[in-house]
Amino acid sequence: MRWEELDQQPCSLARSMAVIGDRWTLLVLRDCFLGVRRFEAFEQRLGITRHILTDRLKKLVAHGVLCKQAYQQRPLREEYRLTEKGLALHPVILALVHWGDTYMADEQGPPVVHVHKGCGQIMQPVMACSCCGEAVGARDIRVEVGAGWSATEVLPQALQRGG
Repeated sequence: MRWEELDQQPCSLARSMAVIGDRWTLLVLRDCFLGVRRFEAFEQRLGITRHILTDRLKKLVAHGVLCKQAYQQRPLREEYRLTEKGLALHPVILALVHWGDTYMADEQGPPVVHVHKGCGQIMQPVMACSCCGEAVGARDIRVEVGAGWSATEVLPQALQRGG
């Protein structure tokens, strides 16, 4: 499978990776959730070249993850804002941060913590069943073929044996 063909795969993860699956894009998104909105601020915080940053921002705008909004008219200056589609990536970013806090932090601990505004407590992301509310992990989920699966595609081995 070629990188430029990921968006054509019969896999939601592959299609998602085609939009957000490189390191710079994930770091741009992290900064968006931290309130960064302007090109120069992304460039300074990330130490990224203008060419790469321009490419990643254009891609996120083209896919509706970010939108550009004018903050100055003369000359025109725009900032980048998360759309609803972009805000929907928050659980993904939070899960990656939590994994990093758990497995990649040094002895001092996580560099930042996430505090729930409602109760004021440091929180950890939890994956839960949308039907019963029970916490779920990888061993608690069975994968089955869905309506979007093409009959011409080769079934992964796990799906051949019923998840």
